[in-house]
Amino acid sequence: MKRTLFILLGISIITLFSASVEQKNVQTAGTTVATRILPPSGFSRTNFDEKSFAFYLQNLPLKPHGTKVRLFDNSIKTYQEGTCAVVDMEIGKTDLQQCADAIIRLRAEWLWKQKRYADIHFNFTSGEQVDYIKWAEGNRIKVLGSKIKWEKKENRDYSYATFRKYLDKIFMYAGTASLTRELVSVPIANIQPGDVFIHGGNPGHAMIVLDVVTNAKTNQKAFILAQSFLPAQEIEIVKNLKDNVNSPWYMVNSSELNIYTPQWTFTIHELKRFK
Repeated sequence: MKRTLFILLGISIITLFSASVEQKNVQTAGTTVATRILPPSGFSRTNFDEKSFAFYLQNLPLKPHGTKVRLFDNSIKTYQEGTCAVVDMEIGKTDLQQCADAIIRLRAEWLWKQKRYADIHFNFTSGEQVDYIKWAEGNRIKVLGSKIKWEKKENRDYSYATFRKYLDKIFMYAGTASLTRELVSVPIANIQPGDVFIHGGNPGHAMIVLDVVTNAKTNQKAFILAQSFLPAQEIEIVKNLKDNVNSPWYMVNSSELNIYTPQWTFTIHELKRFK
């Protein structure tokens, strides 16, 4: 009995120590990525232009610290151990916004807010490019096998509601296989916010780099990752379960092949970027 209590006490102390160490990098009162997730000791953020994708990602709003990740049907995700923070963004009420879709969503939201409508286009798994402008001009898609046909159905409408309907259509017919073909590979030494770790296929997975910090003395970089999953869930910033000292940051180390996240393992060669 005494041995059991000692073991349990030891486990509790280790758990509390790990949590307290990790807590150094989390400002619980912060309401955005940049104000919630603090750089590790010796590291600092880059100040990006307010119109950049990196700035948009750094300033994503977060739900209160300790909020549990919910699925599209509002049920609580079973696995919460890898969650650091939850992005405050609706995901719809259907099982659509999964891993690659969440990345598409963030990229499209930023472009739409910048009114860069011509730059909003994504490919279906079949390879067909689907332009937001065509959708906003009132055209709708008819899927014919591996082809699509545009038909004029609605009035011209660039409202947010119509934009969301466009995204839901993309989510239905796009995924990791299509997204990986739209991106270009980059070396991990050049990692920047907005880059994507992606393994295309079935099953596949994709996670987006929300922020990158740099150590001025050593020039080493560290990054944080966010994901949706299957079934569709809220976008979450994940912990680094293999490095409690720096979690949720992941240290760039080109000599280490794998990036171990709570629910998926990537290689450093699976880092890509929007063209």
